[in-house]
Amino acid sequence: MKNARTYLDWNATAPLRAEARAAVIAALDVAGNPSSIHAEGRAARGVVERARAQVARAVGAEAADVVFVSGATEAAALVCAGRGLVCADVEHEAVLAWCRAVLPVDGRGAVSVTEPGRTALQAANSETGVLQALPAGLAAVDATQAFGKVPFAFDWSGAETAFVSGHKIGGPKGVGAVLLRRGLEVAARVRGGGQEMGRRAGTENVAAIAGFGAAAAAAAADLAAGRWSAVAARRDALEDALMAGAGDIICIGRDTPRLPNTSLIVCPGWKGETQVMQMDLAGFAVSAGSACSSGKLRGSGTLAAMGMDPDAAGSAIRVSLGPETTDEDVNRFAESWLRHWNRHRARAA
Repeated sequence: MKNARTYLDWNATAPLRAEARAAVIAALDVAGNPSSIHAEGRAARGVVERARAQVARAVGAEAADVVFVSGATEAAALVCAGRGLVCADVEHEAVLAWCRAVLPVDGRGAVSVTEPGRTALQAANSETGVLQALPAGLAAVDATQAFGKVPFAFDWSGAETAFVSGHKIGGPKGVGAVLLRRGLEVAARVRGGGQEMGRRAGTENVAAIAGFGAAAAAAAADLAAGRWSAVAARRDALEDALMAGAGDIICIGRDTPRLPNTSLIVCPGWKGETQVMQMDLAGFAVSAGSACSSGKLRGSGTLAAMGMDPDAAGSAIRVSLGPETTDEDVNRFAESWLRHWNRHRARAA
């Protein structure tokens, strides 16, 4: 009998929320172009603007601050390209593509920022879950992983720009948002009809934007209700079980403020890709790091930046939970992983 699947890769993408699915389906029946001034166009515009307000409320911004784009990768290009920004090697590759990685990182994953106005900085790391202290005046904040999991408000961050992604909070894939401090202008990288207040041309993806807005509202409600505190308790229980059964592993960030759902587990001598494949066959979806780079068969760039030996960095897996993860899910994963760990140890002996 085939094993039931257990999804433990929420940092790669969160399962689509029921609220988002309903909003997408409803928006598919809205026929107009949001730029048209007739009744059908105004109806489509209303869907977009309602979602803009929902995202703005969830992320602590004004609706006028929110620019819809195709996702966080496009957002990073829009706010980082051509500005001469610096960052650290722990940033996502979408940010590293446009910024000079010169900032130092300590062994706990903390980045030292000297000139906030020239710096792009993540609020939370996708691999380790480590949270960064955000100095006021940052040029750009990647809030993609923090959004919906920990409190974040663009207004109180003091940043000039920030960006988030819909699918990380249970919205559709292929939609995200840039947040711009009022009065700040950025050069449009997608040019044409002047949509999104001239910042991003192209007819808006009305259905995806509607789903994003609904997901943002639901994610904000989950955070306010304390659902992520229960996730943190399950994450800690998972790490306790693995460390009790496999004494030579390292759970990155246990003594550092981090996302409530993220465990990056280093098991020296057992390749991360091997662990991912074995867990997949056992019915568990985990990853060997960021979903955008884990298929490249190399060690974690984040752990390398933190000073970890390349061989050890290549033996890491990321387990990321969500509000729908149960105690049974965590317990079954721990039992399965420890069985495979014992087999690995026996073969290596």
